[in-house]
Amino acid sequence: MKKPRIAPKNGLIAAIDVGSSKICCFIARVADDGRPNVVGIGHQVSRGVRAGTIVDMEQAEMAVLSTVHAAEQMAGETIQEVVLNLSGGYPASQTVGVEVPLSGREVAEHDLERVLMHGSQINGNAERRLIHSIPVGYSIDGSKGIRDPRGMFGERLGVDMHVITAAAGAVRNLTNCVAKCHLDIKALVVSPFASGLSTLVDDEMDLGVTVIDMGAGTTSLAVFFDGHVVYTDSVPIGGGHVTNDIARGLSTPLTHAERMKTLYGNCLATPADEREIIQVPQVGEEENGLMNAIPRSILIGIIQPRLEETFELVRSRLESSGFDKVAGRRVVLTGGASQLSGVRELSALVLDKQVRMGRPLRIHGLADATNGPAFATATGLLSYALETDAEVMRPGKAREQASTGFIGRFGTWLKDNF
Repeated sequence: MKKPRIAPKNGLIAAIDVGSSKICCFIARVADDGRPNVVGIGHQVSRGVRAGTIVDMEQAEMAVLSTVHAAEQMAGETIQEVVLNLSGGYPASQTVGVEVPLSGREVAEHDLERVLMHGSQINGNAERRLIHSIPVGYSIDGSKGIRDPRGMFGERLGVDMHVITAAAGAVRNLTNCVAKCHLDIKALVVSPFASGLSTLVDDEMDLGVTVIDMGAGTTSLAVFFDGHVVYTDSVPIGGGHVTNDIARGLSTPLTHAERMKTLYGNCLATPADEREIIQVPQVGEEENGLMNAIPRSILIGIIQPRLEETFELVRSRLESSGFDKVAGRRVVLTGGASQLSGVRELSALVLDKQVRMGRPLRIHGLADATNGPAFATATGLLSYALETDAEVMRPGKAREQASTGFIGRFGTWLKDNF
């Protein structure tokens, strides 16, 4: 069943990506072919946000306002509703399986409602808030892999629900920050899910793939299989931690540490690194004051262990979740921190998987500067914004799922109990 779009009557959709290093806003107009065409972009350095969580409400509000204003000026439009990402709050996922009896009769619409509402027997956690409730597959009499059970016969109807929750306090702080900017939040989407919608092709979603979104404050992951996101998690390490390691290890200001990471950084050492000398400004010295001269190998010796730790934590999370096999041997890297030289090769070594870089695939109107991995989440939010209850969507294909009303009512219950 094709889902109705959530775009307003003027055809505009808007997305805000609130990250630890940058905040960006994309405004797009839906074209005749159904694909969004970006008409307004605003982005600036993030303030008041750490590890995806609001730590200074006033600073974060000012940053969001400035970003949205820049996008509105470029688009020549004013927005009222946005789709918002969530990268903090320790998102966690679980799969909930429920069954109801059919007594051998044909599956009807009310049976789908019954099996979804049967999830109300689950005990939730009051400190967690529901972000997504995604039906990832139906079963009849234990036979799994059924996408639309309506019209089929059996004794028992079951559904597996992928439930993603996050810390209620972090979610409320983020939504209140955006609400203070006089914006209505149409949907909240975990960052790796949005990045997957932006960067994955349909075959990857069907066969199994892991999306690793490498941000400044967190590295989040999502496993897609059979067209659905089936697992999400995050580790509290990002590109900002690499910058801090460089600043501490070389006693240099953070701005110079970021510059050295970008210009000279690499995740893998080479013999030539010993011969290449880098000038390192020192903390507290004047602009043209004392500098230390170090070989590039020292810089790489600081960067490589931190990124190895990051990918080892990702591998550990995948293995402990049981979704490592489901994800297959395919990994897509995205996010600003994935642009560091050698990240693809290092991740392939640590994860023992085939790795490619992920860029936005389904959006028109992006300049080269905003068409890279750093903007995958923002463009994925636009893709999500094209459909209501997009948890069940696979880009470019019609969906045959339970009706929006059934999923919505099940989601309402979960919001009250998680």
